[in-house]
Amino acid sequence: MGNKKAQQQKKKQQAQARKAAVEKQDEVEQADVDSVEAEASGSSKESSPPPPYVAEPPEPIDTAAEAEKTKEQGNVAFKAKRWAEAVGLYTKAIDLMPTEPAYLTNRAAAYMALKRFRPALADCQQAAILQSATPSAKTLVRLARCQLAIGSPTPALSTLRAALGAEPGNTAALQLQEKVLELEAHMRNFDGARARKEWGMARLALDKCFQSIEGEGGEMPTEWRLWRVELELTRANWDAANTAANDALRLDPNSPDVLTLRGLVLFLSARLAQALQHVSSALRLDPGHEPAMRLRRRVKDVERLKEEGNQAFKAGKLQEAVDKYGEALERVGDKEEEGKGGQMRATLLSNRATTLMNQYEEALTDTDISLSLNSTSFKALRTRARIYLHMEKFDEAVSDFKASMEQAGVEGSDADVRSLRDELKKAETALKRSKTKDYYKILGIARDATEIEIKKAYRRESLIHHPDKGGDEEKFKLVVEAHSVLSDTRRRQRYDLGEDEDGQMDSSGMGGMGGMGGMGGMDFSDFIFQSAHGGHSGFGHSGGGFGGGGFGGGGFGGGGSYYRSSRGFGGGL
Repeated sequence: MGNKKAQQQKKKQQAQARKAAVEKQDEVEQADVDSVEAEASGSSKESSPPPPYVAEPPEPIDTAAEAEKTKEQGNVAFKAKRWAEAVGLYTKAIDLMPTEPAYLTNRAAAYMALKRFRPALADCQQAAILQSATPSAKTLVRLARCQLAIGSPTPALSTLRAALGAEPGNTAALQLQEKVLELEAHMRNFDGARARKEWGMARLALDKCFQSIEGEGGEMPTEWRLWRVELELTRANWDAANTAANDALRLDPNSPDVLTLRGLVLFLSARLAQALQHVSSALRLDPGHEPAMRLRRRVKDVERLKEEGNQAFKAGKLQEAVDKYGEALERVGDKEEEGKGGQMRATLLSNRATTLMNQYEEALTDTDISLSLNSTSFKALRTRARIYLHMEKFDEAVSDFKASMEQAGVEGSDADVRSLRDELKKAETALKRSKTKDYYKILGIARDATEIEIKKAYRRESLIHHPDKGGDEEKFKLVVEAHSVLSDTRRRQRYDLGEDEDGQMDSSGMGGMGGMGGMGGMDFSDFIFQSAHGGHSGFGHSGGGFGGGGFGGGGFGGGGSYYRSSRGFGGGL
């Protein structure tokens, strides 16, 4: 019993000892945890950001002093002729002190050195407003100079009056006033010459206006640039008019007036599609622009009528074609202010001349006017050459064919050149023949006459001119000569090619008639006459022979045109 109690007591003590050891271990572990937490807490406090830095307020800047310093830097750049740099420095000074007029006038001076008078004008105007209580003559003179430079003499004179009111003896103002008055005089001269349509004087006065101002390029008045285009139109100087119009458009691309005038130049130059493009652009900018609206109607009418005339010509409706071209010519007009209709009118006149069949005088009038407007048109030259050929003006025809062929080499095709070469050869042949005798004209027949027509013509003319019938012997001999050549196919071909033919029978026939003893001295003209009219062909007639020489003299009678044909003069439209 005692041992059992002792064992129980021992177990109880051991359990208490284990419990105490566990509790002690828990205390150690808790202490470690507390230590770690404390360290973590301390570390967190150390890594937190410091409070924000609050800068001390800056010391106040002296704006006026900074602006004055910047202006002085601008003055240095200006004196060194670094004007663009000076503009930038003066601009900084103005940004610092916008109400200081001196900075504005200084920048205006730098702009003026750069020939930029419009921004200079704006600066001077702003400075003058700031100085309105006490006007500065220096500012006003600079303002007037800008106004003069851009071609505004009336405002310039008003400004100078104010300057002289502020400072009556201002030398710069007085000198500038003389220049402004001189420009006004040139402008009055221009207006007067223009009203009288004295275009040479107007051109001279306008040149003086341009020389009187300092402005260049876009600084020049748009109106003046338009006047220059109009003056080039009056003398039909199309290259110069196109150049002036292009320059005006480049400098002021959004001006309906400039676009419309450029369209007019293109229209008169016969460039209708481009003319419509420019007019349409003008109307997009200003839908109610009257000049642009009128020009658009005009261009469309001419384009339509010209095409209708071309189609009528191709369809053989020649009178309708003439009428259509006539209507188109009325729309174009012949105003001196528009170069008398220019190349557009020249083209329409040439087309109408081509269409006028066998109305040589009217066709010639049209081509003459056409070539006075456009002297290098190979089509008009070709048409006139053909008319001259019809009218048997062979020298003129040859000259025009040569000029046309030369110009076709520039603006035409190879086919045009080849065709003209053939026509020139025929004209030269006709010219050569006209210097001798025209057998066709002597018989009164066309060049394409048949053998039957030749025989009939010979019978008719020989009856009229035979000496036994009371006719002229020399003319009768010419009739015989003409018949002897034209009735022989081979000799006629040679004659048509311009080869010499003297009317005598060639070597395949009887040779020269002067040595024909078998003819018994008979006049060969009698022999031909009797053969043609059914008489006997005996050789018993006596009479003097006419030898182998030519008969001299020109043609006579009439009715046969060298180039008569039912065709027109051909040529493209």
